Amino acid sequence: MTAVEKYLKPEVINQIKRLDLRAQFVVKGFLQGLHASPFHGFSVEFSEHRKYTAGDDPKDIDWFVYAKTEKYYVKKFEAETNITGYLVMDLSQSMGYTYRQELTKFDYAICLAASLCYLMIHQQDPVGLITFDERIRDSIPPKSKRTQLGNVLSHLANLQPTGQTNIAKSLTQIAAMMRHKSLIMVFSDLLADQEPITKALQQLRHGGHDVILFHVLDEAEVSFPFSGNVDFEDPETHDRVQVDATNFRRDYQSEVQNFCEDYRRFCFQTGIDYVGVDTSMQFDKALLEYLMSRRARG
Repeated sequence: MTAVEKYLKPEVINQIKRLDLRAQFVVKGFLQGLHASPFHGFSVEFSEHRKYTAGDDPKDIDWFVYAKTEKYYVKKFEAETNITGYLVMDLSQSMGYTYRQELTKFDYAICLAASLCYLMIHQQDPVGLITFDERIRDSIPPKSKRTQLGNVLSHLANLQPTGQTNIAKSLTQIAAMMRHKSLIMVFSDLLADQEPITKALQQLRHGGHDVILFHVLDEAEVSFPFSGNVDFEDPETHDRVQVDATNFRRDYQSEVQNFCEDYRRFCFQTGIDYVGVDTSMQFDKALLEYLMSRRARG
């Protein structure tokens, strides 16, 4: 494991208590990793270039970049570079869950969102924040100034996952709020009825928005490391149920796999970027997904 990979592990990031430093740490480690990987040319293109395509003026080719990468890139113009982004955070109580990881689902999502905010401001892209539980709670309008990073991060750092949730209703509200084509980055465990959520996501797509769905689950929700008779409690309704975990494991894992696969398939068909993560994963996986989707639009 390289030093960079080690630095992107959630338990290492957890030792940094200030969110702005966490975000900086993740992004710098991520970009450093890009330079040392097969994605080397990416970090150049991500910043301010796109690949040369037929119809571009050869005078716009950046020969300095060609000398480094042996690929033809042209400088992006300001108008085609900027995309307005919204970080959309699920504040439901279930997001506060962890079984044995250092970070809860919510901590993990907050760190991811902070890192993406850092990346977007670094790119001079406007970014805003929307939080919701049963309805929209807060909204910070998108800006690209450096001071926006402090505004969004201080707000993120003070959020608590406490309420019940209505993901579909909140996403429908967001679709109605949007006046311009934007990049909507949703962070949620999606633990609610699936059909209304997919309808609301479709509505966002029909509005012409790009959507990235960060599906954040706890590592134990994916692996189910329980055995014997176990009491489980729903964090939002407080309903309790006792389960023979050993016999239930295979069925449970199959259900979770199908749950994630249904979302993945729906997103693929709808043109939404689906990023499935659990709280044991390195942060660069999600950031790379953002980069890939961003690149595909370039």
